[in-house]
Amino acid sequence: MTDHDTTAGVPGASRTGAELGVRVVTGCEFSVRAPWGELHLLGYFLPADDTRLETFLTAARGARVRRGEQMVDKLRRLGVDIDFDEVTTQAGRGALGRPHVARALIETGAVVNFDEAFTRFLGRGRPAYVEKPLPPLRQVTELLHAVRGVAVAAHLGDRGTERQLRDLREQGLDGIEVRHPSHTAGTEARLMRLAQTLDLGISGGSDWHGEAEYAASHAPLGGMDVPEQWLHDLEQRRPTT
Repeated sequence: MTDHDTTAGVPGASRTGAELGVRVVTGCEFSVRAPWGELHLLGYFLPADDTRLETFLTAARGARVRRGEQMVDKLRRLGVDIDFDEVTTQAGRGALGRPHVARALIETGAVVNFDEAFTRFLGRGRPAYVEKPLPPLRQVTELLHAVRGVAVAAHLGDRGTERQLRDLREQGLDGIEVRHPSHTAGTEARLMRLAQTLDLGISGGSDWHGEAEYAASHAPLGGMDVPEQWLHDLEQRRPTT
């Protein structure tokens, strides 16, 4: 379970998993700087209540709130009738992000769906977009390794060249998410070959954000076939101390 900038949902998921006989791995999705702008980084096998991790995530969530406020301010200046309280309602206990602003826009009738929200307002280069403050990759990989986690680059698509991945590996990257709803069979095969060449672990996921409608970049919860062996192999990459 890799929510953005929070592990708050893991205890409840773990309890339900125990009832169903399903293992729940504590994870989190981070945003870091990359040569092309922003890289999403998946941290797996994280401790539930490590002070170092929680301090970092608390600061990241605070930055998300400030960014959300700035997006709402831009939307209001564009004439969109939206309040920040509507966005926080959509976020609930989760880390606030653009999908919650999009849901608020849908609820208020400003847009019809997620695609319109991002195309008209929230996508990069759109009038309500706000840049996200991003830490360097090495800072986050060092944190993950310090708590015995592993760091996996999420949904790289066509961005992950061999040269870039070698550089990311030097900064602490442990693996690549090869199976993702936005990846074609060709993209998955290319990333798989790169992972083998560079001795990087592999993972996969649905990238489900809780929505009822799915764009090409998301799938329903449990909607991706990810071999269990991939998880076992990733776990073997955890730091020993």
